Amino acid sequence: MRKVSLLALSLVFLLSACAPNFQKQNEVVQTKEKEKGKAIIPKYNISDKYYRTILPFEPGEARGLVVSNINTRYDLNEFEMGLMRIAQNSFDTDKYYFREGREIKGTTVRQWLNRQYTDAQLKEKKMKAEENIGLNPVNSGTVEEPSSPIYLAHILEHDYLTKDDKGTVALGGVTIGLALNSYYYYKVPQGNGTIEKEMKISAAEMEKEGKKIAEEVVKRLRAMKDVSDVPITIALFEQQTKSSVVPGRFISYTTVDKGKSSLNGWENVDEKHYLFPSADAQNDHRDDQLAFLNFKQDVEEYFPNFNGVIGRGFYVGDQMQELNITIPIQFYGKTEGIGFAQYVTGLVMEHFPKYLSVSVSVTSVDGPEALIVKKADAAEPFVYIYQ
Repeated sequence: MRKVSLLALSLVFLLSACAPNFQKQNEVVQTKEKEKGKAIIPKYNISDKYYRTILPFEPGEARGLVVSNINTRYDLNEFEMGLMRIAQNSFDTDKYYFREGREIKGTTVRQWLNRQYTDAQLKEKKMKAEENIGLNPVNSGTVEEPSSPIYLAHILEHDYLTKDDKGTVALGGVTIGLALNSYYYYKVPQGNGTIEKEMKISAAEMEKEGKKIAEEVVKRLRAMKDVSDVPITIALFEQQTKSSVVPGRFISYTTVDKGKSSLNGWENVDEKHYLFPSADAQNDHRDDQLAFLNFKQDVEEYFPNFNGVIGRGFYVGDQMQELNITIPIQFYGKTEGIGFAQYVTGLVMEHFPKYLSVSVSVTSVDGPEALIVKKADAAEPFVYIYQ
């Protein structure tokens, strides 16, 4: 395990040695039409799971909205990264470049997330008829007893650019994520304040309404000049509850061909996240739960009074693809942390199958202590001890 103690120094040397070359490899290109000017495409890509990002980085039009509209940080991460995974079904990472959404304006996103309003409600809110473009249904009930939930929580746009023979990049396709509520939370007056209530939305109802909203979104996108002729992928994301410690999931997606307005058939997305240990994992993936419990038990033998090992598994179909483990623990010295990291690394290699990607984050009250990463089918793990 001598590699562990030397890795921090080796990594610093590797990064300092390679950094100058990355800038030399960058490619300067021209941008097209309304964003005319120079941009940079990094030639170095850290993984074929990701797209190269057009620089300088420009935040999306709806930046910040996603934080207030998505229930948990787990949902937030999965909504963004899962949409990028779905995009790879239509847009090759070798041929397309990523840009945060710039076509749907932030004010438009806000308006689309509203409910539809009746004429009386418009008058009460002092809104114009042309502003009544919400994608959520009218509430013909009361604040205390709404007639219907809000289905659509957020709209996320990702743009994918292509480069022509002259070195000019232009919009080549768009992906849209529609975050849907599995529970609708709303506030009702009580005393001098309010209380929060919830309304459960069935999976069938959520998906049905989501598909209706998707059709309207595509119709509106096709009315926008720069999106009128590019291929579109649109996907439905099911949010988890506010108290969930695992993220929601994409449930289906569809595509719209270049120059077309009609949606192709919907494709199911067979992905799910599980907490380890949990009753759901025990019921659905008993062997994986057993492997995790054996790992957890061996970790606890190192610290007999410790029981804080938590895992989050990502499944495609019935096969776990990634397992991310967190171990919050208190150390009394750096050498103790190094010894623990060495011990855990051995457990990772012993308890989990070769095909599985596993990462372990060891933290203390002082911050991160160690990172252990075993890539799928890798003969050796990567171990980093934070200084």
